[in-house]
Amino acid sequence: MKKYCVSKERELDMSDFKNIYNKLIFGEGQLAVIGLGYVGMPLAVEFAKYVQVIGFNHNEYRIQQYKKGIDPTNEVGNEALQTTTVDFTSDERRLKEACFLIVAVPTPINSDHTPDLYSVENASRIVGRNLSPGSIVVYESTVYPGVTEEICVPILEKESGLKCGVDFKIGYSPERINPGDRVHTLSTIRKIVSGMDEESCEVIKQVYEIVIKAGTFPVSSIKTAEAIKVVENSQRDINIAFMNELAMVFDKMNIDTKEVIDGMNTKWNALGFYPGLVGGHCIGVDPYYFTYEAEKLGYHSQIILNGRIINDSMGAYIADKAIQKMIEAGQAPKKSNVIILGLTFKENCPDCRNSKVADIIKRLKEYGIAPKVVDPWADPETAKNEYDINLTRMTDIHDIDCLIVAVAHDEFRNMSFESILNLFGAKLREKVLIDVKSVFSIDALKASSLHWWRL
Repeated sequence: MKKYCVSKERELDMSDFKNIYNKLIFGEGQLAVIGLGYVGMPLAVEFAKYVQVIGFNHNEYRIQQYKKGIDPTNEVGNEALQTTTVDFTSDERRLKEACFLIVAVPTPINSDHTPDLYSVENASRIVGRNLSPGSIVVYESTVYPGVTEEICVPILEKESGLKCGVDFKIGYSPERINPGDRVHTLSTIRKIVSGMDEESCEVIKQVYEIVIKAGTFPVSSIKTAEAIKVVENSQRDINIAFMNELAMVFDKMNIDTKEVIDGMNTKWNALGFYPGLVGGHCIGVDPYYFTYEAEKLGYHSQIILNGRIINDSMGAYIADKAIQKMIEAGQAPKKSNVIILGLTFKENCPDCRNSKVADIIKRLKEYGIAPKVVDPWADPETAKNEYDINLTRMTDIHDIDCLIVAVAHDEFRNMSFESILNLFGAKLREKVLIDVKSVFSIDALKASSLHWWRL
């Protein structure tokens, strides 16, 4: 573990830190969550069932939404927000009241694929300005190994005037929430925990086990915990990249990829991955955090970056297949009425961050095609601000020339194939259906007179 200096003027009194758990349990101390998005909100609401919680977000509009019981993330739901005891605030001074602080802010990437640490650095400044002696600060934001100790700690010390290891302690416990997943929830996913020393790690373990029913998995250092987070998502990214590469090759061989995968998955040790668009705040981002730090140390990734190249290219690949099929159908693509179903990065989730559907749209626009986008889950304001997309209502869709089913929301899966065909109008032999997520059965597609393709 990294060694921290202890001030010569005072001895390190461990009792303040060891008593944090008891303070929280007996209502003598408060826990604060900084950042109330897809990760922070479920965390704050779950902890509030057992201890006093301050939920901080610098966005006053969001705070007012939360106080009204409106959950834009849909991770906990409006009803849970309306009954929670979380003390929502945009006043950073309230953080002085907390003895255990959890930072759960987003860590995206820049346009050049380098880590964007602005939010985690800014959160560190806010926490530092309001850090009380005897507190523990735990980071959940995804970062490359070394960020917590080498970037965040100096900010905390500078802003607070306190010394890490003397006046406050730190830890790292990577978030593992899967947005939109109602099975693998916060309390059912085993939690990685780490601290700057054994004592802080034990306290952090105790606090998280208040809400994590699946238990915790303590590791020896903060850097190890940081590495676990970026590696587990990099592994998924590589596996999906392999499936995407297979899909492109099988397409040239005129072999249905899904049938191959379904057959492969009958073997006991098959991994169950499928091809698709890989976006979002984790799998599409974390590999770049890992390779960034590796390259700083002189190692150039041979596998991870190549996986990213494949996955980042899939939006353009799908758009190109759509254009190819439109031409085969005798259409003039620039004049075609192209509809895309889905904008969020995954099904049944309102999260639009790093959506690779945007890559499909960008590619189509390069050819002068202006698609309309339907997504009942996406926030219209976010779609406009992030991607300059004005969402269209399903009821306004008709006479489609090319339909691209990009996200498998239940609303789309539950539509009968006949109702889908009705959206095209007449002359189905001149129409195109691109089924990215294999929503429709192969038999139904073959029986139709559409020009179709699926990944």
